[in-house]
Amino acid sequence: MGRKRTPPPFISPTIGRSPSLNFWRGKRVLITAGPTREPLDPVRFLSNASSGKTGFALAAAARRRGARVTLVSGPVALPAAAGVKVIRVTTAAEMRTACLRVLPGTDVVIGAAAVADFRPLRRARRKIKKGGGMTLKLIPTSDILSSLARRRRGNRLLMAGFALETERMAERALAKMAAKKLDLIVANGPEALDGDRTRAMIIGRDGRRIPYAGTKARLAERILDTLEGLP
Repeated sequence: MGRKRTPPPFISPTIGRSPSLNFWRGKRVLITAGPTREPLDPVRFLSNASSGKTGFALAAAARRRGARVTLVSGPVALPAAAGVKVIRVTTAAEMRTACLRVLPGTDVVIGAAAVADFRPLRRARRKIKKGGGMTLKLIPTSDILSSLARRRRGNRLLMAGFALETERMAERALAKMAAKKLDLIVANGPEALDGDRTRAMIIGRDGRRIPYAGTKARLAERILDTLEGLP
């Protein structure tokens, strides 16, 4: 029998070289995942569709590379990778508070959560009865990534986000990246909401656009590779 061949090192098509473990080792990484829920009454809520799989995959990938990872997750039934610190929240306000608490000393923020865009102005204390009908007055929730970006100091903090769009995907993602002063944004469509596979466009602050189709676990690796390779 011949000698067993050693497989070649993984070469990232994203940046043309092997991902560096040294870049991530010891980095403090904050990741958000899953949906948030905004209660209407004790039994009903507003929410965005999200499985949380991409955010959890990002946390696992960053942890494998040696990062110290805090994952702030909305209500999903997913286990986190070993060594990942998980903070479970429900509402957008709770997610924002948790992120602001973790932010000091953080090196990388990746906002992968599908945060509900609106919440009721008032929450009913008792269940709203069906026969009486329902009229809702909604107000916007806090923009978590923008809140974190306003607190960044210099260029030390890397920030990435997601933009789910149903039309003019790249255009709107670029506008969102500029408005929130992000270093990277991942544009995707509604087909990304469930399952283990997705299609996306990774867009860096350097103008690089990387189309992707495959598993969410592999997308997480591509995102980390691209963040590392930004000038």
